[in-house]
Amino acid sequence: MNEEEVTEQLKRDFPKGVSDFSFPRKGMLRFSADRDRLKDVCTRLKDIGFEQISLISALDWREHFECVYHITSYSFGIVAEVHTEIPLDDPKVDSVTPVWPGANFHEREAYDMMGIVFEGHPDLRRILLPDDFTFYPLRKNFREGE
Repeated sequence: MNEEEVTEQLKRDFPKGVSDFSFPRKGMLRFSADRDRLKDVCTRLKDIGFEQISLISALDWREHFECVYHITSYSFGIVAEVHTEIPLDDPKVDSVTPVWPGANFHEREAYDMMGIVFEGHPDLRRILLPDDFTFYPLRKNFREGE
């Protein structure tokens, strides 16, 4: 499969919930997935041949959070960059650790630094900061002690 074929497959499988497809460079597919469809989309990517998740980044855009997932298919030579928006007042998204166990530490770091809860994660707890920390230092509104 190439980037366009993966895109067409995802559009067929998810007529709603995926959007904004683009091809920033050869071998890269970028798109958005609705928060409530993310795990289904990731499961489908794995089913069609995306073997590894290499990165989950958490961003604070002040009006919402965003998680960006880099998922690789070595057999197709494609990296899928999947963006999902997460509301500030409900910072939760389904864990993809059950799909790719390698997501475990990435999700724990995003939880630890940004306070995003990955529902269904097998061991969601702080990974870098002490367990008794009550704040998330990478949030834009961070002030120590709040």
